[in-house]
Amino acid sequence: MQSQPSRWISAFLTPRVPQGPDPGELRASDRDRERVIAVLTEAAADGRLSLAEHEERVDQAWAARTLGELAGLTTDLLPPESQPFRMDSRPVTAMFRSESRTGRWVVPSEVPITSLGGKVTMDLCEALLRSRRVVVQLAVVAGTVTLIVPEGVQIVTAPSARVGSFKNEVRLPPGAADYAPDAPVIELAGFVFAGKVVARSPKRPRKGLFRR
Repeated sequence: MQSQPSRWISAFLTPRVPQGPDPGELRASDRDRERVIAVLTEAAADGRLSLAEHEERVDQAWAARTLGELAGLTTDLLPPESQPFRMDSRPVTAMFRSESRTGRWVVPSEVPITSLGGKVTMDLCEALLRSRRVVVQLAVVAGTVTLIVPEGVQIVTAPSARVGSFKNEVRLPPGAADYAPDAPVIELAGFVFAGKVVARSPKRPRKGLFRR
């Protein structure tokens, strides 16, 4: 039987590959198509695409059924971190540095996060969830993991998890007394040693001083 330190070392060294369907096979929404078309239009405006290329790619964007078909239309226009949406399902690893997943990205049903003295930010506010229940598999030593989620998302800790310091600041939507039956659930699993996890909602927009 492995000792606790041995299990921690194994968690860092063992590759963890998220299970589930290829993100590129997920159905695209009109919102996703509009994001891609905005990139194409900007590229045509500054000369990276000709008018004929722009028209052809816009037609392909409207006809695209999956995220994979859409993603191929902008790969030669922007670096990976600036794409309209990201389908990177690789584990998040931060070794004495900062890493983040933000914007429009496809969230697998399991997200492995490994941090040794690093800071990880995972923002789900614009993300596309492949499952209503997402397991965040933690392997954190002396690191910080910040989860930014919409109001009403439920954060739970797995019975076997060892998360020493966890601060849950996620709010319910205005007027809600409890979580909705179909509310997404983020489950924290794995371990956090000499580090912390913070879950919070984004700041609400400030109301103007003068309203009609």
